[in-house]
Amino acid sequence: MTTAAVRWGIIGCGNVTEVKSGPGFSKTPNSALVAVMRRDGDKARDYAERHGVPRWYDDAAKLIADPDVNAVYVATPPSTHKHYALMSIAAGKSVYVEKPMAMDHAECEAIIQAGKQAGVPVFIAYYRRALPRFRKVRELIFGQLAIGKPRIVNTVLYEPHHPRYHDPANLPWHVRPEISGGGVFLDIGCHTLDIIDWLFGPIVSVSGQASNQLGAYGVEDGVAMSFAFGNGMLGTGIWNFDSFKHHDQIEVIGDQGRITFATFGDGPIHVENANGTHEYRVANPPHIQQPLIETIVAELTGQKGACPSTAESGARTSWVMDQVLREYRRDSGQAIGA
Repeated sequence: MTTAAVRWGIIGCGNVTEVKSGPGFSKTPNSALVAVMRRDGDKARDYAERHGVPRWYDDAAKLIADPDVNAVYVATPPSTHKHYALMSIAAGKSVYVEKPMAMDHAECEAIIQAGKQAGVPVFIAYYRRALPRFRKVRELIFGQLAIGKPRIVNTVLYEPHHPRYHDPANLPWHVRPEISGGGVFLDIGCHTLDIIDWLFGPIVSVSGQASNQLGAYGVEDGVAMSFAFGNGMLGTGIWNFDSFKHHDQIEVIGDQGRITFATFGDGPIHVENANGTHEYRVANPPHIQQPLIETIVAELTGQKGACPSTAESGARTSWVMDQVLREYRRDSGQAIGA
């Protein structure tokens, strides 16, 4: 499927589309944002007026049926990703789905199969794969061989209990499993898991533990996991969302050095090896999803290159998270979508 220009429609023009993604559709060559949708029509109209979008809807089916829209960005919470992705695919329109790709791996597979059968491309918003900062990490590891052969990867993220989770009667959707599929681990841990998939290939074996220590909401607030890649590399991961301060680090240890960097923000990349310690700084762009959007547009318009974040790679991350949380979900009686 190739087209001269990609004309986007957004389903769910909420906060993530204000700066992170929305402007990137208009700022990318051969791309335009032509329609937006939100169930609250007043908010959809307000978004369209502020961002210069020609049309707005309060019904996703009408946006998908818009003849001027040939690609759909699904920016809703995960509980509706599969539904809107399948609707877009059935209409023959390329689809770009927010992360995590769906509520679980089974839903991801349904999206993949529908896209294949219809010949419709599906992309996932794991935008770090296209950011210059992470491409620098990849170049240091595999281009410059700054740490030799990678042997181990360890990732740690902990942060204080966020005030938005203090009111149990008004919890955000991120910790409501019927909408998000789980807790904050699914919402942000998926970014880390995806980037190490991009760097080192698929995780082929994984086990994990989860717990709810704070009791502020009904889903996990701590996760620990161990995993292995097909090339023999091993790894560990720890997430906790009730700690005394924020800390975010991915550490890759090689046979000749060590590199550390964070999943979030644009802090320094540190390399330690026989030549000493080196620091690299690469700023993130103002619209952080734009580099990935540019790869999608290039692929859909038949230009050189392809989007690095596919439905298949997005589904792998969902599979890993399912494995990590499987026993916790079983023991706590939490079913996806319940």
